[in-house]
This record gives sequence, C-alpha cells and structure tokens, in this order.
Amino acid sequence: RVAGARPDDVCTLIYTSGTTGDPKAVMLTHRNISWIAEKIVELLDVTAEDRLISYLPLSHIAEQIASLYISMATGACVHCAESVDKLGENLREVKTHVILGVPRVWEKIQAGIQAAGAQNPPLKKKIAAWARKTGLAGGYADQKGQSRPWAYPLANRLVFSKVREKLGMTETRFAVASAAPLAVETQEFFLSLGIPILDIWGMSELTGPATISVPSAYRTGRSGRPLPGTEMKIADDGELLVRGPHVFKGYYKNEEVTRETIDTEGWLHSGDVAELDDDGFLRITDRKKELIITAGGKNIAPQFLEGKLKQIPAVSQAVAVGDRRPYVVALLAIDPTRVKEEAEKAGSPAKTPKEAADCPVFKAWVEKQVEEMNQSLARYEQIKRFALLPNELTTDADELTPTMKLKRRVIHQHCAEAIESLYS
Repeated sequence: RVAGARPDDVCTLIYTSGTTGDPKAVMLTHRNISWIAEKIVELLDVTAEDRLISYLPLSHIAEQIASLYISMATGACVHCAESVDKLGENLREVKTHVILGVPRVWEKIQAGIQAAGAQNPPLKKKIAAWARKTGLAGGYADQKGQSRPWAYPLANRLVFSKVREKLGMTETRFAVASAAPLAVETQEFFLSLGIPILDIWGMSELTGPATISVPSAYRTGRSGRPLPGTEMKIADDGELLVRGPHVFKGYYKNEEVTRETIDTEGWLHSGDVAELDDDGFLRITDRKKELIITAGGKNIAPQFLEGKLKQIPAVSQAVAVGDRRPYVVALLAIDPTRVKEEAEKAGSPAKTPKEAADCPVFKAWVEKQVEEMNQSLARYEQIKRFALLPNELTTDADELTPTMKLKRRVIHQHCAEAIESLYS
C-alpha cells in the first residue's frame, strides 16, 4: 500500500457541516496535507521540543492540522485535554508552546479574566487599567514597526506576566484564532495584556489555513497574509479566489458542485467577500451565502432558522443573528393581521404589533413556541433570545429588496440597539 501511494491520491475525507444542504465530503490528498504541514511548521517554527494541546473535535480540519499533522511532521508532543471544561487547568499543567482557539474559547478566557479583575481592590484596578492602556499601545506599535512605550516592560512585569502565569501561557509563543473571525474587541483585550492573538483564515477545501498571522507580521482585525506559495485575488463581485497546492481534489462523488467550486483555471471560489490591503493582509467583509459562523465556529444557515420561526402564527418576518457571537438570537416582526387573535390566545390585552411587542404576556406566549421549535434543532442552532419588533420590515426603509429578501446589513444597523440588548 505504501509503495502504491501517490502524492495526489486521496488521503482523507473532511465533511462539511451540511447547514446549506447535504454534507459534502472534501477530498484531501497526501500532497495537500504534507504541503500545508510543511508551511505551518516553517512559519511557526515548531520543533520536536514543543508541547501542543488537543481539545477541539478531530473532525475539524484546524484541529487535525494542529494536533495530527504538525506533530507527525516534527515530533512535537501532543497533550490531550481531559475536557473543554478542564482546558484552563490543563493549560497550566502543560504550558503549551502553541495554542489554537476558536473565538468562543478566547471569549470565555476573556470573561474569566474580567470577572477576576472586577474583584480586585481599587488600587489594583487602576494599575491594571494603566497596564492595559500601555499594552494596547505597545501591541499597535509592534504592528507598525515602531518602539513600544517606555513603560511597557514595567507593565509586563507588574501585570502581563502574572496574567500569562495564571493562564498557563508563560511559554506560549503562538496564540492562534481560527474557525471563525475573532471580534476586534476580543483581539484588543488580549493585545492590551501583551498576548497578541494571531488570526488565521481558511476552510476545509483549502486543507485548513490559506492566510496566517505571525508575531512579526500581524494586524488586528485582519486574518494575516497568504501562505507562501498561495495565490489570491478578488473577483469582480468581491469574492475571494484562492489557488495553490493546498486546494482540495474535489467533493467525493459530487462532480457538479466540484466544478462550481473550482474553476477551469484552478481557482477555488471561497464564497467569502473579502479585501486585501496594500500590505497583503486579508480582511473578510461578508459571506456570499450569508452563512452565520458563531464564535464557537459553527456554521448555521439563517434562512433555515428563519423559515422555522415564521411558522409561529404570530410571526410574519424573522431575522437570525449570531455571526461572531456566542449564540444565535432572532428579531421577530409581529404579523399585524394576526396579532389580535394571537393576543387573545395568549391572554394578552394587546391589539396592535407595538402593544404586543411591549407586552410581557404576549412575549411569554411567543417564547413558549420558540422553545418548542428549538427542540427540533441542534443545540448550537437554537434561538437563545429574541426581540419582538413593533413594526414589520419594509422596502421603504430599505430593509427588504424589491423581491422581499432581507437586507441583513441594513437591518442590523437599524436594529443595533435591540441586537446588543440580546447579548448584554
């Protein structure tokens, strides 16, 4: 078998999430995997002396790269976490050199640090605030190739070093975010503590990463530069196209979709709308297919959830929200033609959508139906909270297209306050 294997033979299958249809099997070749492992090892300078920690599902391409292929290429030691709940404890035990985290993991660590900081006496809080201001200035200075503030070493000794020790990151050289975009606010939080989180962009069809950030070249809010040997360009419609040795062989037994994804010139159509700045750093600005990617890296089709929500009799329109967020919420517009009938069923005195939106009894009635709907969904797809809108979305307000499709960006702007309240 070994003698008969060829570089372009299929090595493994990675299944897509299937949120927009049936899951597709991504065919990755020996060449795909060996090439990507070699590039990551070179860029991160991983050696046999390094310690890694594995805690994400191994069905995920990012975890396969981090825990399987890098260690096979270098002999680095992989420690398996006892559980996600014990990750913090295990990190302190292992003192890993490289840590890969999805945004939700970094957000939980952030929340833990903030909760602990809130218990500090006033003097410690003042010192921490000063140190964080110094750390943020130093982090941005590093990105611009400028000198750090003169007080940075003092802030590091008083605050940053102690935070790293509590997190088990005293020997961490690379803290990486992958699987979904990391919010700038979270990136800046860690940057202010002297811990730059290096963002990576990629997909299963690219054998994992296609861009990468390293300590000597990273930008907050950007996903790094293309891997050496990778070609990238932006199509006329803004879609990011990628070509290189890590582009997958195709979808198993699905030639039609393969042809839609990889064109005749070998360019992979990512489905992401993006921009490349003058320094070659990538920023993803939108998703062509409007997929929600939660902070935990879960792909969710909003149209699927919205279709279910609109089955609730009182709901005429629904907008699922959750991109880069810890969970999915929804904006629900009340059907003015049914509000009176549904209010009576609920035992609410409401007569209009506005009265219904303001009525706790009516909201509890809708909430019960949302909870029933959630029973048919995977846990990460479930609607955790929702807001009732006093008015329907309209074309006059530019919230709908002429064919009544949702203009999500406009809706998010118009309903920003309501959305933020669902995450507060």
